[in-house]
Amino acid sequence: MSAADLSKCRSVIFGCEGTKLSAAEKKFFKAEQPFGFILFARNVETPKQLRKLVKALRTAVGRPDAPVLIDQEGGRVQRLRGPHWFEAKPFGYFGELYQNNPEKAIETLRLTTRLIAADLQDAGITVDCTPCLDLSLPETVDAIGNRAFAEDPQVVARLGAVVAEEMLTAGIIPVIKHMPGHGRATVDSHHTLPHVETAPETLQETDFLPFKALSVLPWGMTSHIVFEAIDADHPATQSAKIIKDIIRGEIGFNGLLLTDDLNMEALSGSLPERATAALEAGVDIVLHCSGVLAEMQDVAAVCPPLTEETQTRIALGNRVFDHAPDKLDAMADLAQLNKLFETDAA
Repeated sequence: MSAADLSKCRSVIFGCEGTKLSAAEKKFFKAEQPFGFILFARNVETPKQLRKLVKALRTAVGRPDAPVLIDQEGGRVQRLRGPHWFEAKPFGYFGELYQNNPEKAIETLRLTTRLIAADLQDAGITVDCTPCLDLSLPETVDAIGNRAFAEDPQVVARLGAVVAEEMLTAGIIPVIKHMPGHGRATVDSHHTLPHVETAPETLQETDFLPFKALSVLPWGMTSHIVFEAIDADHPATQSAKIIKDIIRGEIGFNGLLLTDDLNMEALSGSLPERATAALEAGVDIVLHCSGVLAEMQDVAAVCPPLTEETQTRIALGNRVFDHAPDKLDAMADLAQLNKLFETDAA
């Protein structure tokens, strides 16, 4: 993507309503030029339909390389499901396996990620909102639950690196989330605002570590959580202090920073107010997922063109595509994975 193309993009990623674009959506996307798009289960029926929708989204903005994102982690969070697509085990499975057999856990996760990547390659999807680097703690809310690998930050970092490496090798950008950590939240940020009272020193030694270990990765996503001891007045997504001092500073992440979904009720105010607060705090791109056209129109109105700094981060992340991606052999990988699962059952 050229710098000229990027300079025309707004600092937002949008969803869409259904399995194909309406005339109104096409007109809106062409006029407003969102940076990219994100897909959900409501947008998916068959591989052929999905490929057609992905192409239509890019055609609407006139950019054949416009990013198309999806959440395809495994377990509860996978938008592509059987019978057409591979269904993966949740990250918690691999964390548990790692305790007794690290080598098998890594190999099983590697094959699983390759199978997910093969489905995404086939669809033309270029960004996967994975891996989840949150810790799995006794108090972790079910909304995260077994989406997290483990309690040990070193294990989380090691397994998260496997996912990221396989995605990058397949030519797909991974998104580390939810920065700077969602594991200590005891309520679901989809519905209410979590508050975490843990001391910064403890967070530095635990929750922040997986993100710090993988801080060289190209994209990351914020959490809608208030960290009382760092900024008691703003959730991380809208906290200039957390973004500057923790995510960019302590963690050392210099990649493209997205918000989690603006529609989540942890955030307060109107959607335009939520977007403005996040952008002013220092995120690069806001994420609006509902696919409701009226909402998108309101959000687009407050999202400025990408800054030069954001364009540089995007360009650096796009080095993923500078090499020919691995040609994945899904049938062979699935056969090998099934053999590993058979030894579990034996």
